[in-house]
Amino acid sequence: MGEDMNNVKKSETNTLIVTIALFVGTFLSAIEGTIVATAMPTIVGELHGVSLMNWVFSIYLLTSSVATPIYGKLSDQIGRKRVLIAGLVVFIIGSLLSGLANSMQTLIIWRAIQGIGAGVILPVSYAVIADIYPFAKRSKIIGLNGAGWGISAVIAPLLGGFIVDTFNWRWIFMLNIPLGIIIIILITAYLQDDPVERKRVASIDYLGTAYLAIILLSIMLMIQLIGDRNVNLGRLSSLFVVLFVSFILFIRREHSCVEPIIPMGMFRHRSFVAQNIVTFFISGFVMCIEVYVPNWIQGLMGLRASLAGLAITPSSILWIVGAVISGWLITRLHSRDVTTIGIILVLIGSISLVLAPQTMSFNLFILVTSVCGLGFGVATTNPTVVIQNKVSDENVGAATSFNVLCRTIGQTLFITIFGIFMSTSLRVGTLQVSGTSVKMINKLMDPDTAATLPAKLVPNLKTILYNSLHDVFIVGVVIVTLALIINIVSRKKGA
Repeated sequence: MGEDMNNVKKSETNTLIVTIALFVGTFLSAIEGTIVATAMPTIVGELHGVSLMNWVFSIYLLTSSVATPIYGKLSDQIGRKRVLIAGLVVFIIGSLLSGLANSMQTLIIWRAIQGIGAGVILPVSYAVIADIYPFAKRSKIIGLNGAGWGISAVIAPLLGGFIVDTFNWRWIFMLNIPLGIIIIILITAYLQDDPVERKRVASIDYLGTAYLAIILLSIMLMIQLIGDRNVNLGRLSSLFVVLFVSFILFIRREHSCVEPIIPMGMFRHRSFVAQNIVTFFISGFVMCIEVYVPNWIQGLMGLRASLAGLAITPSSILWIVGAVISGWLITRLHSRDVTTIGIILVLIGSISLVLAPQTMSFNLFILVTSVCGLGFGVATTNPTVVIQNKVSDENVGAATSFNVLCRTIGQTLFITIFGIFMSTSLRVGTLQVSGTSVKMINKLMDPDTAATLPAKLVPNLKTILYNSLHDVFIVGVVIVTLALIINIVSRKKGA
């Protein structure tokens, strides 16, 4: 029946145009989370409020994470098209207001609105892909769509710098408006989403939504607190209590609600749980590659940021290739075996980073990130396809949004964990070597300021940085190994 529905929708929908629109939307959402970093020095210079700077980034992540599962469930209830357009409208409004902000406080508020709109794009896009593509092709298309995140990480600094230098920082937000309008027009004209096929409900699970929002906000705020050098244990304990209580209330509500925001029945599928955990871990390791490989290239090799970006570019390109391979493999192997292949490729890359000597060449880094990218393409795409296939048609949106949420939380949590290991290792290393400091390490990672460091201390500073990066990569191997074990165990138990 699901295949018949896919065929009907495909005949009514201009698949190519809708897919392109979804790709552009995903890229917009992805790049908006990082491009602001390039413009932030200029924004702070004009709006002031440097102490509030981090909230410009974190509030966008917080609100988009909270909105993600809500949009997913709504798309199951009232239709993908309506929900996607509504979210895009909110995103455009948030972008417009962000571009008009006259203080750091108002910019943070408008970024919150922008994040609420951005939360619709990835989960509903994946759900639309599940509607209009058959199972065999879905993996490739989802992988291509997801590769927009890797590509945006490379393009964002260059594009952000160009916009700020050529125009004004406000255009970083304003450019979303015409692109967002074009996407809405294409979706309106070419996506056919018959509301009769949706399960209409009289009311939305507002109480469950409120509990979920509190849970996600508590998690995100706890992650931020853990990342601070001087952790406020009292505040952290209070957030944990709020998280625990709201989690219990949420579970009780979802079990008793007729139309829960996250149907608890999905968790009866062992593979649904396992593939989401795999997504959580592998998405965390993606941040290890995107953030710390450039640190190695700049700090240890002394190369420019452009070359550091070039070192991880193959990861984005091979991500797409991996997604295509995943689509081919899924028709020939057990779905969890396909995920295992992807994880093993990522594990090979992570172990290579741990074993890498301080003198490792740039070309070898290209090879390692290429292997990781290939693995990412398989190991992050296939789980999405698996969970969509495991749940009923009316829960595809909710299942997909939960998978996206696992991806977001994984990236947010592990970038904090990596940062803690990195900063701790740097502090210990500099304390052990006389005359060195963490400030010197910061200078070392910028080729322009590295030249101002005392020549006799540079070898020691590089050794400290190398050891710190080594510790981060060991953590990376651990989380990828955990992903592999969970996936294999779920396969053995017949998930």
